[in-house]
Amino acid sequence: MSFQDVFRKSFLEGYASLDIQIGEILLCMVCTLLLSIYIFHVYKMLNKNSFYNKNFNLSLIALALITAAVILTIQSNIVVSLGMVGALSIVRFRTAVKEPLDLVFLFWSISVGIICGAGFAMIALICSVLLTLTVFLFSRYSGGKTSLMLVVNAKDYRSEEGIMEIVEKNCQYYKTKARNMTKDHLDMVIEVRVKEEKVLIQELMALDSLVSFSLVAHDGDVTL
Repeated sequence: MSFQDVFRKSFLEGYASLDIQIGEILLCMVCTLLLSIYIFHVYKMLNKNSFYNKNFNLSLIALALITAAVILTIQSNIVVSLGMVGALSIVRFRTAVKEPLDLVFLFWSISVGIICGAGFAMIALICSVLLTLTVFLFSRYSGGKTSLMLVVNAKDYRSEEGIMEIVEKNCQYYKTKARNMTKDHLDMVIEVRVKEEKVLIQELMALDSLVSFSLVAHDGDVTL
């Protein structure tokens, strides 16, 4: 079997028989490696965490290669496949993944390994390109103006009315998140979507009863 025949069979047609040649195995692993490196660079560009986790990104490459090797082994020997299923069923992962997008990349890496291991690398390539375009397109769509958290500290609880008048006038959206008051003190946390931030600051500073205030950005996304 020539290299072209091996390439056509492994890249386009899948593995129809249980007898997989060494050339098909090498080509499958190379295709998986190239696609996993592609995933590595996409994750690095899309990562929005405060600290980039290189170990997690490297694990995406290793995960795709391991999955492809497992799928190849399962296809080549039915006895080994039954043993592999039993062995993998006892594996438990306790690490919590906090970012939903990280879960997408984990599943993407595993899927590439499965699809390439089954001999349909072209499907993995097309899926990876379409997924990349979709994620990049919607990641750049902001959808609106980001909300801020207005933290207010005032001398008198009766100053709430004046604060809310200023907030209502200068904000497209506002919602009181927390209110802590005593006879001579008031603390408020208000979620706001400001029209003109400079005007809001100037009018709040003009209040005599206001001790201090802060505008704090948060990591939440805009909902419309």
